[in-house]
Amino acid sequence: MSSNQEEFLRKIRFALGHAADIRREAPELFPLQPSAESMELLKRIRQRGAQERRQLLAQMVEAGKPINLTVTPLVDKAAAASAIIDLVRQRSPEWDNQNQVAAWRHPLIDALDLGAAFQSANLPFYVVDSVPVEGGDPARSQIRQNVSAAYIGITSADFAMADTATLVMRTRPGQPRSVAVVPSIHVAVIEVNLILADLKELYTLLRWDTREWENGLSNYMSFISGPSKTADIEATMVHGAHGPREVYVYVMTD
Repeated sequence: MSSNQEEFLRKIRFALGHAADIRREAPELFPLQPSAESMELLKRIRQRGAQERRQLLAQMVEAGKPINLTVTPLVDKAAAASAIIDLVRQRSPEWDNQNQVAAWRHPLIDALDLGAAFQSANLPFYVVDSVPVEGGDPARSQIRQNVSAAYIGITSADFAMADTATLVMRTRPGQPRSVAVVPSIHVAVIEVNLILADLKELYTLLRWDTREWENGLSNYMSFISGPSKTADIEATMVHGAHGPREVYVYVMTD
């Protein structure tokens, strides 16, 4: 600590009525053990039944409507893959004739077997893989080029919050946030058990669930509530100004 910093702190201690030259031990800013309320909330999340999950899904569907976020329940992986193919066929890119799609390398997306579906539909499909250490800048440049050329980006999510229809996404190797924010259309595929009630449940899980400690917070966490929007100019709402103009969430209920 520099002399200027120490002098500043001396003045603060004196102003607060304490001895200017005696440092006091600071209390813990955050609790080291979960409260009874947090433990009860964790228990409720872990024991959540099918009926309550359906209620949260219905709440998320309704919360998404006013923010132009389309939440669609689907029964299984086959239905999700079919819905994605239909969406790609219905939408056209603004700047190119090639309907290229970029997707995360993610277990749930891999299970959809989209590569085979896109190949049979004769549609370009690119999966973002993690960059090996020896790959260096050329590999990263290739990823940026392929993601920038895509007009639809497909991701999953770590959680979703029903009350605000918000996706919560960590950034990991093979799962960059660019896939969610660069293409004009963002499609997220999740399972119904990932839907939480609200931010309080999310932070309780992240703070006190030991299984979440293993996953870590990663170096970036995105909260996405609908498509990009702004009303800066003449108070007119415009979608797609700083990111996707459309966002779709496909929730597998099986």
